[in-house]
Amino acid sequence: MLEISGTTAPGFEGVREAFAANLAGDQEVGAAVGVYLHGRKVVDLWGGIADPQTGRRWERDTLQVVYSTTKGIVAACAHLLAQRGELDLDAPVAAYWPEFAANGKDRIPVRWLLTHQAGLPTIDRPVTPAEAIAWDPMVAALAAQRPAWEPGTEHGYHGLTYGWLVGEIVRRVSGRSIGAFLAEEIAAPLGLDLWIGLPKTEHHRVSRIIAGVPDFDSLSRIDLDALPEPVREVMAAWADPTSLTVRSTTVVTPPLDHNDPDEQSAELPSTNGICTARALARFYAALIGEVDGHRILTPGTLAAATEEQAGGIDRILRVPVRIATGFGLPTPDAYWYSPTAFGFPGLGGSLGFADPATGLAFGYVMNHIQEGVPDLRAAGLLDAVKSAMKTQARAVSSSVVV
Repeated sequence: MLEISGTTAPGFEGVREAFAANLAGDQEVGAAVGVYLHGRKVVDLWGGIADPQTGRRWERDTLQVVYSTTKGIVAACAHLLAQRGELDLDAPVAAYWPEFAANGKDRIPVRWLLTHQAGLPTIDRPVTPAEAIAWDPMVAALAAQRPAWEPGTEHGYHGLTYGWLVGEIVRRVSGRSIGAFLAEEIAAPLGLDLWIGLPKTEHHRVSRIIAGVPDFDSLSRIDLDALPEPVREVMAAWADPTSLTVRSTTVVTPPLDHNDPDEQSAELPSTNGICTARALARFYAALIGEVDGHRILTPGTLAAATEEQAGGIDRILRVPVRIATGFGLPTPDAYWYSPTAFGFPGLGGSLGFADPATGLAFGYVMNHIQEGVPDLRAAGLLDAVKSAMKTQARAVSSSVVV
């Protein structure tokens, strides 16, 4: 069995057991999990292999690309500017980014960039990885792009474009790139191993992503008529190379490779956040409360940021979603569901979220991308966390003298 390192607070030993079970199975290669409760770290575990090519072990300071889990971090940057009165989420995007007004986008408010309602999940002319890394070509293309639907009338996951859209607003308002703003305003005060745009001095710490190559051709051979109706619609969208669903995933062609050091150093704010699980949990803990004297958002700002803005079938994903202003909200069937939870999952399994009602902040990162199979790795860890929290609550309740 692979060695597990780290600590758990008394009562949270079950999380270590769940983490060990994950590493003993065939789905995990290397991973880490961090948990804060009411601003206090209660779980900090890591283990496995960071790089199967070299045999490098996962260490305390190993970093991991977390894909779309990055989106919640980007949202916090925008809300921090709004909290300071520097950004009006209901003002037109064009008030800060004049070029964006082209092709009928002059009335789109900043908020719709964060809620995936702007109708800009794709670009008519796919850009190259070099153009994506350069930033300005992508921003110029989005400013010129005509919306795919009437903005505000529908919501559809802006899987790649979200980062440049919101990131450019942060740059226009603050005068700093999204990566620089995050580093200076959030990561530094909290001491977070968390970056969008990783310094070259930290590249040696990054774990290697292990992922298969998506086989879209196989989707075209599926007998859609044999599938149940809800699944049929989803699969039909993914099987059609001309669909908005597929085109939203091929904005950058050929696809980005986040094992590439150049991409890790670039700022690709939808997908290339790089962090430890500990930092991810601490970040969310500082959103819902004070951590070592620091809090990112006030209670009022947080409440507004996490209020549901849109819900129902997503135009791109073709499944039910719930959207706050930049943060994802779990649907009732999600394993991290709570009426008050908010956060964002990432491709293949990573997750960062918080629940203000319970004081829980959770971060899970891993290098083995799971697609097309039920992924129960983080779910098992979270079950163990909740079990520990319930046991503690019962102990406190039984100790109260009436």
